[in-house]
Amino acid sequence: MSWLILVLSGALEAVWAAALHRAAQARGSRRLVPAFVFLIAAAASTAGLAVAMQSIPTGTAYAVWVGVGVVLTSGYAIAAKVERPTAARIVLLCGITACVAGLKVVA
Repeated sequence: MSWLILVLSGALEAVWAAALHRAAQARGSRRLVPAFVFLIAAAASTAGLAVAMQSIPTGTAYAVWVGVGVVLTSGYAIAAKVERPTAARIVLLCGITACVAGLKVVA
């Protein structure tokens, strides 16, 4: 159960990063919704990480949390056309994914 919470918390990290991007791009009152999403997702993501760390070693939990977040955030940036989907970027993101899966295997 802790691993599921950890992966979902990593996904929420991508949500807050995307919301932060939207808030930075918006003006005036259009900034409030993404700012609110950012605050809620950041709090929930961090809380989930804290719960997972009760039964998963700290270094492993943090690495998985960040890894899931960075891969999903990069996926969002590519889909939103903020970043280009270069071959090197895709290969490196696959490497991060493999490392996160490897941590699950050895933990």
